[in-house]
Amino acid sequence: MRLHLIDGTFELFRAHYARRPPRLSPSGRDVKGTVGVVSTLLRLLEDPYDEVTHLAVAFDNPVDSFRNRLFSGYKSGDGLDDAVTSQFDLVEEAVEALGIVVWSMDEYEADDALATGAARWRDEVDQVCILSPDKDLGQCVDDAHGVVQFDTVRRRVIDAQGVRERNGVDPESVPDWLALVGDTADGIPGIPGFGRKTASVLLGHYRTVDAIPDDPEAWPKEIRGVARLAATLTAMRDEAALYRKLAVLVTDVPMTESLDELRWRGADREKFERVSARVGGFGVNPRRWR
Repeated sequence: MRLHLIDGTFELFRAHYARRPPRLSPSGRDVKGTVGVVSTLLRLLEDPYDEVTHLAVAFDNPVDSFRNRLFSGYKSGDGLDDAVTSQFDLVEEAVEALGIVVWSMDEYEADDALATGAARWRDEVDQVCILSPDKDLGQCVDDAHGVVQFDTVRRRVIDAQGVRERNGVDPESVPDWLALVGDTADGIPGIPGFGRKTASVLLGHYRTVDAIPDDPEAWPKEIRGVARLAATLTAMRDEAALYRKLAVLVTDVPMTESLDELRWRGADREKFERVSARVGGFGVNPRRWR
């Protein structure tokens, strides 16, 4: 049995900005993203090769979380397109109408919910597949427990070796890697001067930022400009610790569902038809109803 955990916020933005014509509801509301998410989920559920039985979709609603209180520069909902944010409640309603468990995150982020689901049920299933290309979710990948990422853009499975190829570090070092190089998507600045290669070499040796020595003479010889980089890191240890804290995903988000409640039993016909009428039709209907 496989458990599929889906980054709904990513899928909403991807569908909204896809190179397809705009989609307006009968009331003139932009619903392109919502319609796209529903179509994506129905394709997943009806894929004869994937055998999807248990799944949940996590959304950021709103975008802000506890991390915004830790760091003012962290990503927020400021400046986001109203055409997308106005669909946050609608897309959750549509996914619930499909009979899929929705995790609507407020204090935490959608990625925290996905990380929690992976940690909670990885020993009860054959595989946990996290459907998102986000780099920070690489820290959840665990070959020993069958946890993988699936990059929904490039259509490829990312196991521990895939994380190493993408980030240059083992999954457990991903938060430290992001602390050094930064993450523009999440508003993590990183430490000046530390590029992907330098961070990968350092963490390949020391695993964590805390374990990197202040003395540049102890650093790997292949790193250039070690004196300057070591001095920068020494002066910014507090910032590096904060950035790492921002990058570490929460694995104990309070969620009440059991694994059995994540089993897909079909769409709710009444709810689905009601949402479908509001968006002007999804163009496709579920093949299975409760």
